[in-house]
Amino acid sequence: MPSPNRPQVLLFDVNETLLDLSPLRQAINQEFGFEFAFTQWFGLLLQYSLVETVTGSYHDFRELGGAALTMLAQALGQPARPAARQHELLAVLAELPPHPDVSPGLEALRQAGFRLATLTNSPGATLQKQLAHAGLAHFFEQALSIDEGQRYKPHPATYHTACQRLGIAPADTLLVAAHGWDVAGALRAGLAAAFVARPGQAEFPLGPPPTYTAPTLVDLAHQLAAGTL
Repeated sequence: MPSPNRPQVLLFDVNETLLDLSPLRQAINQEFGFEFAFTQWFGLLLQYSLVETVTGSYHDFRELGGAALTMLAQALGQPARPAARQHELLAVLAELPPHPDVSPGLEALRQAGFRLATLTNSPGATLQKQLAHAGLAHFFEQALSIDEGQRYKPHPATYHTACQRLGIAPADTLLVAAHGWDVAGALRAGLAAAFVARPGQAEFPLGPPPTYTAPTLVDLAHQLAAGTL
């Protein structure tokens, strides 16, 4: 039997946690000629995903991404990009490379006996393309998206639905994410959570502290294997 403190399933966020968003950052910054264009766009994407969930509506992340590009252009006083150009920019999401630590970290976690799955705000079709392109699909027993429940993270029901799909209690599940809002959401939904400190990311200071904090997945694997917090 696993120890009470050892999670049975590790549930991974994908964008920025596993995959390096640098190519998309470069593409959007170059498109709008502004070094913070990507940061502003990504903030709009997350903001309006929450608006959709709170108000009981749903458009998938790709649709919201296009809407956020239109809003970004308006905020910067630029013309809206045609739908075809928006599609070209957002297609980069499906071709992101993994961070260098991801494959060795996932392999170490798998060798240590953990079950691995994903939970992402990206549409299921995009997720499949992302994992295949990055060469990560074989690590995961299930590639879960919020599409089915149509409520974006960090809604508590989204984490609970993922646990139900995996046949595991929230208390036996560890979310792994590079976003403070995702970590806080999982913890408040009754899961454990690990914050992977990717450059430019920060923990949410008003949320519960992460169960684990690590600079890379390899370091997280070492902590979990050793059973240290």
